[in-house]
Amino acid sequence: MVVKDWAKISPGLSKPVLSCIEKQGFKTMTPIQAAVIPLIMSCKDVVAEAVTGSGKTLAFVVPMLEMLIKKQKESPLRKDFVYAVIISPTRELASQIYKVVELFLQEPELSHITMTLLLGGRPVEADIEAIQKGAQIAVCTPGRLGDLLAERKQLNLAGRLKEMDILVLDEADRLLDLGFSQTLTTILQYLPRQRRTGLFSATQTKELQDLVRAGLRNPVVVSVKEKSTISTPILLENYYVIVEPEDKFLFLLNFIRNRKIAKGLFFLPTCACVDYWADVLPVFLPDIKIFAIHGKMKMKRSKILEKFRQAENTILLCTDLLARGLDIPEVEWVLQWEPPTNPASLVHRVGRTARGGAAGCSLLPLLPTEDTYVPFIKTNQMVELKDWRKSKDEIKINPKLKEKVLAMLHEQQKQDRAVLDKGQRAFVSHMRAYTKHECNLLLQFKELPLGHIATSYGLLKLPIMPEIRQEHKDQFVGPKEDIDFNSIPYKDKQKEASRLQKLGEFKKTGVWPSKKKKKMIQSEPWEQAKLNKEERKQKRKKRKELKKNDPEGGKKRKRKAVTQEELNELAADIALMKKLKKRKITEEQFDQQFEV
Repeated sequence: MVVKDWAKISPGLSKPVLSCIEKQGFKTMTPIQAAVIPLIMSCKDVVAEAVTGSGKTLAFVVPMLEMLIKKQKESPLRKDFVYAVIISPTRELASQIYKVVELFLQEPELSHITMTLLLGGRPVEADIEAIQKGAQIAVCTPGRLGDLLAERKQLNLAGRLKEMDILVLDEADRLLDLGFSQTLTTILQYLPRQRRTGLFSATQTKELQDLVRAGLRNPVVVSVKEKSTISTPILLENYYVIVEPEDKFLFLLNFIRNRKIAKGLFFLPTCACVDYWADVLPVFLPDIKIFAIHGKMKMKRSKILEKFRQAENTILLCTDLLARGLDIPEVEWVLQWEPPTNPASLVHRVGRTARGGAAGCSLLPLLPTEDTYVPFIKTNQMVELKDWRKSKDEIKINPKLKEKVLAMLHEQQKQDRAVLDKGQRAFVSHMRAYTKHECNLLLQFKELPLGHIATSYGLLKLPIMPEIRQEHKDQFVGPKEDIDFNSIPYKDKQKEASRLQKLGEFKKTGVWPSKKKKKMIQSEPWEQAKLNKEERKQKRKKRKELKKNDPEGGKKRKRKAVTQEELNELAADIALMKKLKKRKITEEQFDQQFEV
């Protein structure tokens, strides 16, 4: 598709919108913008699919503002009505969209349009007050919007939406992945049917097609791909490298030092992994600012993300929470600890770089047992991974440096018990996440050398896990000297005082004191637990089918049928009691006939 000039689009854009686009430096339209904007402006429902970083945000923001300008000319916009709703899967992406729209509303001709940001994790009263002040454009997350519609009757948000013109579902496939399917169905029930709907996503799934059928009317499907053979931007170079499990941390550490990354993202498997490496990495990279974000941080995330945007020579440790929609043009490298649980997430992870026509790179370290992931991801997601060692200078692992780094990891845990605890939690959560890989035929947990991986984490000891076998213990390289783990203190004085008190009670009683008494349940391997869970699920399914096909056969207890003779006896007894009540017979006669 030929990229068009913004000023030549038909029907023409208004002056304030063009002025703001020009100020932001967007001289030409991207293919997705050239395809989608005219369709929405001509009152069509649109389903748009394009690679990450292709400019989808402006593709729905521009026509949305044009529709409001047109409506304003026909009749003044009411302050208490909501005319446009943008739903985003995460708070970070919603905040980012809000800032983009905010730039347009700074134009004098558009300054009368009111807008609000509705996010979960903060008091509902603040959002209610914001809507009451005026919210002609609402940028929100689905959970908060669903709550305001269904639970807050005094707000009457459904009444405020009766003249809504446009609904946008951004990163729609991610909305469904996060379990918002039922919430979206509820939201759609409150919205007027006479509206324009835009559904934007980087990938198409079966669940997404179900949502299209439920919420859009005769939509135009737009699929824009820069090349038929890849699903990532042209200027993005994706690499992989095969490393031994015990060398993974050292390899990535050397890689960051040698490349001198100005701004990068580092994706880790779990929240606990982010917490651990955020504590550990600054010691090894004193010249680089290390930030960390994961889903359990709640409202801290926006502040951390803003600091990362403004910083230079920095790396952000994160989970897949930031794999979608995050737009930071300066990101040069995307590093990953291992393949994501969902293969489609790889496309979104690497798409955080090479945005808006800029160049970028990504690197995925793989273990020797994971080499089949390279052809799989090329076939499954059309992402071609190049071998880093063939295209660049090979980074050799220095044994002395390896020993020094391991000693430094051990020392950090000896100095602060909190780091020791975080390391144990990070390793266990990482292994648990590995068992949940969708492509578990390629990434098999039973093939993992758990001892070598624990060595790469720099753990002082192996955690207690039913999966740890003797071979894993033989693989593990811990500290050279014996360690009294009870003597490792917390740096936090209050926490250390509490630990010492509990330790004293433990030495007296032999039982570690805790607030809640937990039942001792013998743990079982995760794979076995998964099999047992699936077996129970199949049994429940079988019982339901049996009950559906044979209602009587599915019941454990059957009622005994009442015979006609028993009914006649009961009727005779009732008649006798009535005679006694009306004094037609004496009590002696009643007792005689009733055989008392």
